[in-house]
Amino acid sequence: MSLSHAAHVRHEFYKTVWFYFRVVWPIFSILIFVIVLFGLIIGYLEGWKPFDGIYFAFVTGLTIGYGDLAPKLAVSRVLAIMLGFNGVLMTAIFAAISIRAIEVTVKAMEHGE
Repeated sequence: MSLSHAAHVRHEFYKTVWFYFRVVWPIFSILIFVIVLFGLIIGYLEGWKPFDGIYFAFVTGLTIGYGDLAPKLAVSRVLAIMLGFNGVLMTAIFAAISIRAIEVTVKAMEHGE
């Protein structure tokens, strides 16, 4: 495989990812909105700065979980659990887009496009 062919394959892959990302953008944007909203709510309930709440929400939603911020209130913990499910769904959608893009790109390359 030549370098230019590899670059062409990557270009086709990214183009396909972008296409499918635009298709699921309404769902993806709702999931991001929920993460930010829950982060702001948790931050408010826990007495954190707004940015800290959003940071906590994304770290939790993306299942990173550094542990530097941890909710103490029961309602905040329930919201954090919901954030985890929301983040797993968001990650699964992005993984599905990537896998579909790989399939489409490989099929196109097999047909000489």
